[in-house]
Amino acid sequence: MTLSLTHVHGDRITVAHEAAGTELFSYVYRPEADWEAPKPYLHPVRTLSGGLVTDYRPNDHRWHKGLQLTASHLSGQNLWGGNTYVHGEGYLALPKKVGSMAHVAFEEVGAAADRAVIAERLTWHPRDGELWAEEERRIEARDVDPETGSWTLVWTSAVTNRRAEPLRFGSPTTHGRPAAGYTGLFWRGPRAFRGGRVFTAESADSAATAESAESAGSDPMGCQAPWLAYVGEHDGRDGHATVVFEHAPSNDHSGEKGTHPAHWFVRSDPFAAVAPSWAFHEELVLPPGETLARAYRVVVADGAWDRARVAAHLAGLTW
Repeated sequence: MTLSLTHVHGDRITVAHEAAGTELFSYVYRPEADWEAPKPYLHPVRTLSGGLVTDYRPNDHRWHKGLQLTASHLSGQNLWGGNTYVHGEGYLALPKKVGSMAHVAFEEVGAAADRAVIAERLTWHPRDGELWAEEERRIEARDVDPETGSWTLVWTSAVTNRRAEPLRFGSPTTHGRPAAGYTGLFWRGPRAFRGGRVFTAESADSAATAESAESAGSDPMGCQAPWLAYVGEHDGRDGHATVVFEHAPSNDHSGEKGTHPAHWFVRSDPFAAVAPSWAFHEELVLPPGETLARAYRVVVADGAWDRARVAAHLAGLTW
């Protein structure tokens, strides 16, 4: 189960599984176009057998890049990329409102037999370059299991507000657009995954929606659940892949509805996308000097898994 790591300095870090002969993902930290809100991202991401599960700069949203941490509305700035949603006017090209997340340094980069680690420091900026936040990020590849055809990526970020005033995390929905609460960790699936099957864990506040989603193919947009799975079918090769997104127990779960207050943003049409939103219905306010810490687990698996198989697999993993 040997993992290897290749670092092209100033560009990307690629993690591969040597026995499978597959590059599992590349972490790209080279800045790209300003209007796309430059930030590091993971693409391509692949299953153990080499099936692609991410998209890059699709023609409908050029700023969508694989798996990345985003902030669609942040105190009046857009660290998401592309056009900015303005209530009553729709999406507008406002380049002076498009910011960035910049790589500063790697604290750790390495791979062992069963784990690869990328630990990084970043800074967050509005368009004028002022320092708004500092982030400590850690990405781990682990839990490689050839028998189930799966591997796990754990993404941890701690974002500290360096302004003299609060940072307000929002989304198009907090600014007036229904069912568009995207912000935070965001995954864009390949074009072939359009129309995929989406389901969540069974729980008191999402079971009905999840059951409907698994049987009828509808998206549980805006629901709350410990995890959400997306099953898509490949182009260019036979078979399916399952991508599972899970909240860490260490995440802040305070809120009116108890555990897992973050709401899932998910679409299977007109494209495949998932985000455990930081601010689906209400803004998240981070006071000066305070830190927002979040961790997520992403399981990438060959095959079309069902709810029982996902739940059993997650139960066997440790954070």
